Amino acid sequence: MTDEELLGLRICDLGLKLEGTELVPRVEKLHASLEARGIPLRPICYLGAEWQSPNDVPAICIPFYLAHPRLKQLELHQMLEVEGGTAEACDKLLFHECGHAIDNAYGFSLRKRWREVFGDPRAEYTPEIYHHRPYSKAFVRHLPNWYAQSHPDEDFAETFAIWLASPPDVWRKQYAGWKALEKLELVDRLMRDAARKEPRKMRGRLVSDASKSKKTLAKHYAWKRKEWSSSYPDFYDADLRKIFGELTPGDETAARFMRRYRRAIVSAIVTFTGERKYTADRLTTKLINRAATLRLGTPRDEPALLIDIGSYLTSLVSNYVHTGRFKKKVSR
Repeated sequence: MTDEELLGLRICDLGLKLEGTELVPRVEKLHASLEARGIPLRPICYLGAEWQSPNDVPAICIPFYLAHPRLKQLELHQMLEVEGGTAEACDKLLFHECGHAIDNAYGFSLRKRWREVFGDPRAEYTPEIYHHRPYSKAFVRHLPNWYAQSHPDEDFAETFAIWLASPPDVWRKQYAGWKALEKLELVDRLMRDAARKEPRKMRGRLVSDASKSKKTLAKHYAWKRKEWSSSYPDFYDADLRKIFGELTPGDETAARFMRRYRRAIVSAIVTFTGERKYTADRLTTKLINRAATLRLGTPRDEPALLIDIGSYLTSLVSNYVHTGRFKKKVSR
């Protein structure tokens, strides 16, 4: 089917199942890791709209596009990347969401000691925007963009993922001297407790279940693009004019110049920020459109322009990073 034909279909009509897909060994690896750590719970894994663990439900929602290569291709065309599309990325996200599912099952975040170490889970939950400390040793590093720092619940899920993925001698050595080690030790104690107790909750409503979603793929991606949109720092006309100058007869326009190097520009933004390609592409589009509106040209030689635009983007990205404004990578 063409992309246009696929976009007209409802998600529930795709007939998707986990069984027989490349997701099966990923889920089996998660279950094997839980068994090796003595945890009896096996979170329900199902296909849905996005990566998440439904509130108060011991389950993991896996994006439906990962269940079929053609849908992964459509995801790439629509969003410019496939989150969890590699085995390594999928494992990391599964282990992270398993942390949420474990807490939903056992209610560890209700305990006083949990809140003393991780913080109050009732804190405002705005993972779209959070102020991070890149060199902080109070948090483990698992998912990109220092995601553990976005909320106490995410801190726990990230810490759990590290605990589950590595034997104790590995994470104790890796985080020796870090404040994050206290969090790992608490998770270790909590999981020993979980190994001896039955979960307080085993089931619940599976939100955004792909088998029940009557939303078309077109509407799904319209929603997703809106979710992934980010606010970027303002573009400064004076800076662009310094780099490119006024358009004169015979010059290539600045907009066309940047379109030729668009791929390199987007790659640079993704490298520096860890941002999604979709949002980086939107940023680049805004920059190109502004240069076109200002009718800027390229009166200087190309290597000098590349150096200047590269330097400008570096400073722009640096400012963006230090505002602490990041779009979420996973959902609670």
